[in-house]
Amino acid sequence: METIALVMAGGRGLNLWPRSTEKRPKQFSHVSGDGTLIQNTVMRLMPFVPAEKIFVVTTSDMSALVRDQLPLIPSENVLVEPFGRNTAPCISLATMLLRRKFDDDTVMVTLPSDHVVSNVREFQVALDRAVAAAGELDGVVTLGIIPTRPEPAYGYIQVGDTVESDNAMIRGRVADVRTFAEKPDAATAQRFMDAGDFVWNSGIFVTRLGIMQRKLAAYLPDHAPLFAALERHVGTESYEPELLQTYRQIRSVSFDTGVLEKARNVYVIEAAFGWSDVGTWDELYRLAMKDGKNNVIEGNVVTIGTTNSFVNATTGRVISLVGVDNLVVIETEAAILICPRGQTSNVRDVVELLRRRHISMPL
Repeated sequence: METIALVMAGGRGLNLWPRSTEKRPKQFSHVSGDGTLIQNTVMRLMPFVPAEKIFVVTTSDMSALVRDQLPLIPSENVLVEPFGRNTAPCISLATMLLRRKFDDDTVMVTLPSDHVVSNVREFQVALDRAVAAAGELDGVVTLGIIPTRPEPAYGYIQVGDTVESDNAMIRGRVADVRTFAEKPDAATAQRFMDAGDFVWNSGIFVTRLGIMQRKLAAYLPDHAPLFAALERHVGTESYEPELLQTYRQIRSVSFDTGVLEKARNVYVIEAAFGWSDVGTWDELYRLAMKDGKNNVIEGNVVTIGTTNSFVNATTGRVISLVGVDNLVVIETEAAILICPRGQTSNVRDVVELLRRRHISMPL
């Protein structure tokens, strides 16, 4: 059975501002490992899916960045949206285009471009199981991460009954999804941990192309006719203006909210590889190595009496901290962010405020 991969690379990652900007979001940055997040994502796939069968969907303003950072991916495998409309439209567009190249029984692995994964071998084993399950089951197979802490910043999946199978690779490894839960408050996250039947939603899912098309049509009935009409223009001079017109009409909705949370026949495989969506500076601090005072210091930084802080400086200017605790300080050529640890999930509000005030600054 043929397998392809779709990497979603249109996100903006504004909670990692000012390092992640609208012109150069976090997936194009070095966070963990030798490459950028998107490069590492593709390298994890390469032993499993050849480069010519890896596709990247992104927005027009980031397509050149994708091609520059992923030279092994054929240029025509970069699928371009005119602008972002969340994950459901980007998957709808990609599914429409990929069904012109591959038959409906082709298994498609869909995953974000901006996550950190450790224990890559375990990731590939879990993905192998998910592909096998997707080839056998008439549904969507998600990867759920066994949680290590009650984390309010992540979505959760409640694991249901185990699915019976004669396939030794997936026997006892695949379960029904009982429900999806949005990012909970701290008390609810603790209850999920205590219950023992919740896993983190990794945002990675696997299904056959034909099943994906049917799910999109069934649960996004307002989108389906627009993409069906757009398909008639693929390969013609009218495609680009029609694509733009389509995106102006469709609503912004995530695939999880628009499809997965409503759909039947959704399954989960529990996985134990290290995983993070690196969505905030707090999460990056958690992942990084600390010094003897529990600080993470990156760049030309001097500290006296400073503890439990994350300082990231890249311009070469000296950053000095004296007698402070529990701070995040991020310095770039364009801006400096200073924030208490524990509040970095609010950083995107700064970006929105800058927009509203029309402050001239690279975002």
